[in-house]
Amino acid sequence: MKFVVLGAGAVGCYVGGRLAADGQQVCLVGRPHALAPVAEQGLHVTDLDGFDAQVPAHRLQLVRTLADAAPGAGSVVLLCVKSGATPDAAREIAAICAPGTTVVSLQNGLDNVAAIAACAPGLHALAGMVPYNVVLRGNHVHRATAGVLQLERDPVTTEMALLLNAAGLATVLPADIRAVQWGKLLLNLNNPVNALSDLPLRDELLDRDCRRVLAALQTEALQAMAAAGIAPARVAAVSPTMLPRLLRLPNWLFTRIARRMLQIDASARSSMWDDLEADRVTEIDALCGAVVRLAAQQGRTAPLNARMCELLAGPRQRLAGVQMRQLLGL
Repeated sequence: MKFVVLGAGAVGCYVGGRLAADGQQVCLVGRPHALAPVAEQGLHVTDLDGFDAQVPAHRLQLVRTLADAAPGAGSVVLLCVKSGATPDAAREIAAICAPGTTVVSLQNGLDNVAAIAACAPGLHALAGMVPYNVVLRGNHVHRATAGVLQLERDPVTTEMALLLNAAGLATVLPADIRAVQWGKLLLNLNNPVNALSDLPLRDELLDRDCRRVLAALQTEALQAMAAAGIAPARVAAVSPTMLPRLLRLPNWLFTRIARRMLQIDASARSSMWDDLEADRVTEIDALCGAVVRLAAQQGRTAPLNARMCELLAGPRQRLAGVQMRQLLGL
């Protein structure tokens, strides 16, 4: 099995790097400026639990386009582009790869597999959920939080899971990947809060005002899910329905109860913060936008999530937690 990582950013480099460190064939497809440090120095892969490996550049295939990757029979495409780029990526894969090629979405959001199927129905698209925060700086990629990779059940992912687990990428195949994606979306609602706060993730979670904003976004999402009959899966240490209550606790109690949640590298930030810093389009529509659309389908509104969409679509802002609360009317 050859793994072709399309969109070799932080998550793609971490998953690809762990696989390559274990001897698997890995091709990273990404922007030349992003892959240049890897080509020069190899890929340095580390994690929160002490894993530390140097993957020489010659152990990786580093290319600019999928055509350069020349994926053949047995190749699996790990799709790691931003959600908004999924349709174009799907058409590119369909033009280059054989019909039936497996594409595993390792992206945020809920609609990527549907987008792949709509644009390239000949591909075998499967959903995945990456639970952890990953930081990429130069040739160094680091997993900054804990979690277990979850993939949609399928004969291909059954084989993949064996290789991923052997490479130290703990992987499971849940019975209901859609419920897992909704559970992950609840956690991802922190991405815009973190991006606007301009704080490292751990510092942001220690700010009660920021947590109260996140709790309000999650409460609104949970209400929309309940109206739609969706039961989000538990993908964190706390059940989805308990998350907002936990987040609203005063700091002295939150820090005692949520110790696992706070096991984050001090420098870790959300991918949305990275996007804002690089002046890239964010994934806000795939996160808060998904809540707004779900609520509308049930004849409801989700004004708080809609407001976050507006804040992230406008000029770059840095807002303290208390300012966010005021803007959301909390």
